[in-house]
Amino acid sequence: MFHGGGGGWWTYVSPRNEHSKRGIDRALLMRVLGYARPYRWHIVWMLGFILASTFLGLLTPLIFREMIDNALQPPGNAQLLNFLALGLVTIPIISGFISVLQRRINATVGEGVIYDLRVALFGHLQRMSLRFFTNTKTGELMSRLNGDVIGAQNAVSNVVVTIITNILSVIAILGVMLTLEWRLTILGVLVLPFFIIIARRTGSKLRDIFREQMENDARMNAMMNETLNISGALLVKLFGRTTNETQRFASRAENVRDVGIIQAVIGTQFFVLVGFVSVIGTAVVYWIGGHLVLQGEFTVGTIVAFGTYLTQLYGPLQALTNAPVSFATSMVSFERVFEILDLSHEIDEKPNALVLEDVKGDISFEDVTFVYDASDKNLLRQVDRVGRMDNVKSVLSGDGKTDTSKPSTPAVRNQARENALSKLSFNIDAGQLVALVGPSGAGKTSLTYLIPRIYDPSSGIIRLDGHDLRDISLDTLSKHIGMVTQETYLFHDTIRTNLQYAKLDATQEELEVACKVANIHDFIMGLSEGYDTVVGERGYRLSGGEKQRIAIARVVLKNPRILVLDEATSSLDSQSEALIQDALANIQKGRTSIIIAHRLSTILSADSIFVVDAGEIVERGTHSELLAKEGLYATLYETQFRAQQKAFEQS
Repeated sequence: MFHGGGGGWWTYVSPRNEHSKRGIDRALLMRVLGYARPYRWHIVWMLGFILASTFLGLLTPLIFREMIDNALQPPGNAQLLNFLALGLVTIPIISGFISVLQRRINATVGEGVIYDLRVALFGHLQRMSLRFFTNTKTGELMSRLNGDVIGAQNAVSNVVVTIITNILSVIAILGVMLTLEWRLTILGVLVLPFFIIIARRTGSKLRDIFREQMENDARMNAMMNETLNISGALLVKLFGRTTNETQRFASRAENVRDVGIIQAVIGTQFFVLVGFVSVIGTAVVYWIGGHLVLQGEFTVGTIVAFGTYLTQLYGPLQALTNAPVSFATSMVSFERVFEILDLSHEIDEKPNALVLEDVKGDISFEDVTFVYDASDKNLLRQVDRVGRMDNVKSVLSGDGKTDTSKPSTPAVRNQARENALSKLSFNIDAGQLVALVGPSGAGKTSLTYLIPRIYDPSSGIIRLDGHDLRDISLDTLSKHIGMVTQETYLFHDTIRTNLQYAKLDATQEELEVACKVANIHDFIMGLSEGYDTVVGERGYRLSGGEKQRIAIARVVLKNPRILVLDEATSSLDSQSEALIQDALANIQKGRTSIIIAHRLSTILSADSIFVVDAGEIVERGTHSELLAKEGLYATLYETQFRAQQKAFEQS
């Protein structure tokens, strides 16, 4: 739907928005007003400026009437003419000054609302559980933080202001027009239904075309996003698909071009029809009014002023016919913002949580069961965002088909199950090194995620130094637990910044000591920019082993009491692994360490080995003890670790 805004006719309203026909919720409206409350005096001033601007807009036609009827009619009045001409110059100057002040206040309110909402949203999202992020598209979060927040700001600073301005304009203009000539006023308003009919019919066509254009844009942009990033560009080159992808892109760009042409033609037709109806309304008024002038009913200046008012009236009237839809649509952005703010935090902190300054590192699991929550609780609802790339399901093929071939039979015990972890009970004494081994999907990573409260157990208790983790402050856990995750993540920034994420005030000397422990200092110093080298997106400019060593150095810099390393050396070559193992042996002294082990050297140095299978600890003990049992560990040793031992013995 198209409606007249403050300055014209061409404002697009939400194509097929799922909320476009709903009523305005009073509770939602009151909550929105709560965000505008801190700016209430700004709004009062803004309303005053709107009134002043509306009043000034009414003066110009009256000046023309006075000029025609009194200043220019024989014998003429030069002094009055000079005064009125000065008024025609002065009014725009004053109106312009008021517009600047109004815009400044309007921007202050709008940008203030954006700031308040963004900070509230970002702070709330920082405390959401990992489950929320694993079930939510990053693009959807960006839409909420950017698109919806800006939509909410638009509702406050544009939609509401436009509606108020149009209401005041219509009331004021109609009042003056009725004072001038009530019969011509009725004639002028009679053409309004024709505006509405044209707008609705043309708007319906344009709505469908606009939606198609946005979807075509999304498919084209999604393809560019897939094929012009580092990984996509590499794949295209390796398989020699440059020509194919260029042709595919040309086809999608062609669709965008063709729909754009159709939209331009229909949009121009809309302008022509609206202009034609406006001309008819104005012509009728001047025709009937002209006869009344000839009959001496009123003056020439009056009909000229009346025609000017009529032109000013059509825009606001048309806008107000769509005001409820426009306002309800703009409120959808607030709904989507509030949806995030209303989500509860699954990993919450008790009001009087314990703050532990000294932590020994004793860890105990007491009958712990953990199930990944598959429900929609505390998750965002799905939103069909027309024209967004993340709505494109199949970027290249576009058919949305999935691979229905049957998976091959697994070589190990099937790890599919309802419980990620089942009734785990064990103790890890302070300073011990515990190695976790087991098949892929057995639950090793899930176990480590429970220690820093990335997740909470579904049942059972996890204790740190005898305290239930849920009784300890989150800052305490973060301070005393250091973790190197399975997927090493580095920010697109310098090595220095990535390292200082563990300790914001770390000195150069501290950085170098940590990097020497992780055996990465010499490599960094060999780079042209040293510690100020930018690592690229996700650390793409570094090898897997280099990224892991920086991640280890980052944890060393944090200096935690408890170390959790998830496959921390899995991407290292034998030489780097040996150096890292020596470094880890040094930093593990006096600390509790839990390592998901894929290297024999880690297992051999462990105080205890936990063998995890299908969410349960099925065996525990030292390397020699577990081999003697001839159970799952012995099988894993034969299939995974014996080759490493032979290579070690040969070296």
